[in-house]
Amino acid sequence: MGVAIRVIPCLDVADGRVVKGINFRNLKDAGEPVQLASRYFAEGADEVTFLDVTATVEGRETTYDMVRRTAEQVFIPLTVGGGVRSVDDVGRLLASGADKIGVNSAAIARPRLITEIADRFGAQVCVLSLDITRSVDTASGFCVTTHGGRNKTDIDAIEWAERAIDAGAGELLVNSIDTDGVKLGFDLELLRAVRAVSSVPVIASGGAGKVEHFVAAVREGADAVLAASVFHTGAISIADVKAAIAAAGFPIREVSNADHE
Repeated sequence: MGVAIRVIPCLDVADGRVVKGINFRNLKDAGEPVQLASRYFAEGADEVTFLDVTATVEGRETTYDMVRRTAEQVFIPLTVGGGVRSVDDVGRLLASGADKIGVNSAAIARPRLITEIADRFGAQVCVLSLDITRSVDTASGFCVTTHGGRNKTDIDAIEWAERAIDAGAGELLVNSIDTDGVKLGFDLELLRAVRAVSSVPVIASGGAGKVEHFVAAVREGADAVLAASVFHTGAISIADVKAAIAAAGFPIREVSNADHE
C-alpha cells in the first residue's frame, strides 16, 4: 500500500475570522478559526491549513497568537501561509506551533527565499502556494498570481513550479482561482500539468463540490485534497471524502483524531 492520501480542510482567514468566497472574491464570514480547526481535528483531518488571505495585501504579518492557540488544541500538521516574507517570519511561525509554511507572493518576488527556507529548516517545511489562473500569454496556458489572486503575472505557472522545486520547495499547493468556490470540481487539466513536472507532493485546491471531485483529483495524481466551504458548511464531511477515496482503491489514514486528544 502506498502513502495515504491526505484530506485537508483549509481555513482562509481575514481579520481573525475564517472567510470564504468565489474566485477569491466576495469573502463572507465562516466562523472562528481555532474552533473550526479543533472541529476538523476531531473529525479526522490529516492536516489543517491556515491561509491569511489579506496579510500580503495589507502588508502585515500572519497572526501568531491564532497559530499558537490552534497548535495547543490541534495535534496534526499545521500549515500556515500569508504575509511570510523572510526566514525569520518562518522561524517565528514554527516557534508558534506551525509545522509547514506556505509562501507565494514573496517567493515570486524573491525566489531565493525558497532556498533560504529549505536550507535553514528543511525542504519539508516549505510549501509553495500557487494561486493559478488560465492565461493565453503563457506556454502552458496557466500563470501565477500574487497578493491573494489580485495581481496577475506573466509567469508560466508550470515553469515556476519546476523552478521552485529545484530551489527547494518540498510541496506544491495548487490553488485554481478559476474553479475556487464554484463547486464544479478541481481543475483537472491544471493538476495533470503540475503532476507531470513535480517530484514533490501535490495538493489539489479549488472547486470541490461533491465527494466524486476529490476522487477525480486523486486519480490525476494529487497526493492530498484540500477544501474549505464544503467542509465549513457540513455539506461534505471529512469522513465522506475518505470513504470515497478508499472505495476508489487509494490508501487513507483511518485513525480518528478524537481518540488521541
